[in-house]
Amino acid sequence: MIPQLLLDWLAEVRHDPLAFVKGAFPWGEGVLERFSGPEPWQAQVLEMIRVGLEAGQGRSEVISRAIQIAVASGHGVGKSALVSWIIIWAMSTCPDTRGVVTANTEPQLKSKTWAELGKWYHRSLTRDFFKLSATALYSSDSAHERTWRVDMIPWSKERPEAFAGLHNQGRRIILIFDEASAIEDAIWETAEGALTDADTEIIWCVYGNPTRNSGRFKECFPPGKFAEAWQTFKVDSRTVSFTDKKKIEQWSKLYGDDSDFFRIRVKGEFPRLGDMEFFSSADVDAAMSRDIEVSREEPLAVGVDVARFGQNSSVIFPRKGRDARSIPRQVYNGLSTVDLATKVFEFHQTYRTDGIFIDGGGVGGGVVDSVRHMHLFCHEVQFGSKPDYFGFVTGTEGEKYANKRAEMYGMLRGWLRTGAIPLDAELRSQLLSITYTLNNRDEIILTSKEVMMREGKPSPDDVDGLACTFALPLASHANAGGEGPRKPLVESEYDPFSSERMVA
Repeated sequence: MIPQLLLDWLAEVRHDPLAFVKGAFPWGEGVLERFSGPEPWQAQVLEMIRVGLEAGQGRSEVISRAIQIAVASGHGVGKSALVSWIIIWAMSTCPDTRGVVTANTEPQLKSKTWAELGKWYHRSLTRDFFKLSATALYSSDSAHERTWRVDMIPWSKERPEAFAGLHNQGRRIILIFDEASAIEDAIWETAEGALTDADTEIIWCVYGNPTRNSGRFKECFPPGKFAEAWQTFKVDSRTVSFTDKKKIEQWSKLYGDDSDFFRIRVKGEFPRLGDMEFFSSADVDAAMSRDIEVSREEPLAVGVDVARFGQNSSVIFPRKGRDARSIPRQVYNGLSTVDLATKVFEFHQTYRTDGIFIDGGGVGGGVVDSVRHMHLFCHEVQFGSKPDYFGFVTGTEGEKYANKRAEMYGMLRGWLRTGAIPLDAELRSQLLSITYTLNNRDEIILTSKEVMMREGKPSPDDVDGLACTFALPLASHANAGGEGPRKPLVESEYDPFSSERMVA
């Protein structure tokens, strides 16, 4: 039997989600011991819903009259908790509420959004009213389990019709998009069909990190095409009590407060461009002018980028610890794979390299094979392979990369803050032309060479070569190479009668 006092209270907070959240969960107890209630930003969003309901929004055939709230935020601010509260409030205070929850990816939806809902469901005063399965929260009354429910539905661009049937005339509809920046426009357009029910409370909330400078999520915010229909809110991670302030400070030092990375991950602001600049001009210029000394024990790594197109160059780029300047890089055009392998062999014999890393994609595999045929050990680097997460070497641990190339570039970016590179206009141009985006899993993915060249940007052959030196960490040792060139094993102009070789 449900206590009458609880029923009366739920009727009182039917249009007041903030009051519901403050009263429905055991704040200050157990795992919530350190918390007295929602964060200020969460309370403001809940108040937006209350004000909208009291003003009669959500009960009209006009799309713009539905309560539509878009929140762009930095990382770790409590978005999933707020989503959970809204779902539980909506279900607990209006019989036969219908709803749909989706997210940018199915793993995000299951492991983050729905998992967070499970935590708050079990803490709620109304948990006995409902059952929570792997895909739905629904009424424990068998007579209402089909009409009083919220379903978790992964979106699919190929099957947007899964969002077309959300109607609930005269009742309440709740629609939640988590990590909405990566949800395809077709899903948004289909979901709008649910906003046409008259005399129905319609609440559509979308949340996410503002990772993309295009798409429907971006258009919810001024001066976007759909901004008039949405109430918008931005959350800076630095203003939230439980965010990792040490990590934020690390990002500030690593990227700069005005970088696109910091804007997205901390400030909750959209990037300035669709693709974000990967390297800071200040870091590049500092690395080109920095004077450094490296220990003899620092290993000498050599990265080899193999030309794939006629206008591209093959590059042998050496790096000894923090010094990628003292030993000149070598750039070649038109070499065959065998000829380039020979150049790599000669470089090794001259400078006693400790690690050779060759881009093995495409024709690069031929260089790898030829170098090994010369009985010289080398590491084959596949740019498209999975990252190995060696970010601890350059202080970039914790960053997420889509592939090995992005990881090596990330380590190069971290290294630039203390390293030295040649003062070279072409190298600088290549570094500053590199752009990136974030994929649906919030992993860094670099713009490809092919796309860059189509856009008229320089091919980053030198940068790829230098980045290869970060493919694997090398151990320091007393006999590390690179202290200076040695005489070649074979002299092509040997003079047996030279006085320099006469023995007394």
